[in-house]
Amino acid sequence: MEFYNLLDKIVQHDETHAKWLNTLSFMENAGARKISACEHSTKVDLIQLKHAAEEHRHAYYLKKQILKINPNFCKTYEKNEVLASIATKQYLHSLDIKACKYLQQVFKLSKEELKYAAYLFVTYAIEVRADELYPVYQEILTKTSSKIMVKSIILEEEGHLEEMINQLNKFSDDWKTHAEVILKIEKALYEEWIHAISSDILGRKYA
Repeated sequence: MEFYNLLDKIVQHDETHAKWLNTLSFMENAGARKISACEHSTKVDLIQLKHAAEEHRHAYYLKKQILKINPNFCKTYEKNEVLASIATKQYLHSLDIKACKYLQQVFKLSKEELKYAAYLFVTYAIEVRADELYPVYQEILTKTSSKIMVKSIILEEEGHLEEMINQLNKFSDDWKTHAEVILKIEKALYEEWIHAISSDILGRKYA
């Protein structure tokens, strides 16, 4: 199911829409935790702290939007409250593992260096995806006159992408070549995730 049409279906059904918001919240929270896990014990810069804080805030903001639909929906991240829970939980984790494997082969890094490289490239790939996903979601929210809004997240994700590009420029002159490989890995995982969400919705007749 094409992404726009899938989201169009999702927002028409309150419980499904709440689960979609909760799914996005889970992924933002997982991203924030990954960023924190990549931090060096002492050499943490302002940008990395800012990213972790903002991703956590996005998770909180998305979770809070669910209250506008129904305060009793999706109070936790239990599997029955997240769309395609297995694929959702594997998406970022798989991207991290596959990116680390590739980066280690190419750059031959120490453990700490690999963590930082993974933070740069994985976050970059996720920000590229967010720059595509959230505007489509907002377009549908606007079209349906929804009370839900993600405009503030769109602005911050655009800022994150610029910051990641600046950091990658410092990391390697040839970063774009390696980023293309990571983006291909992410695209395959993203398509699996979207397919799983589509199957979940159709299978359970949410929407």
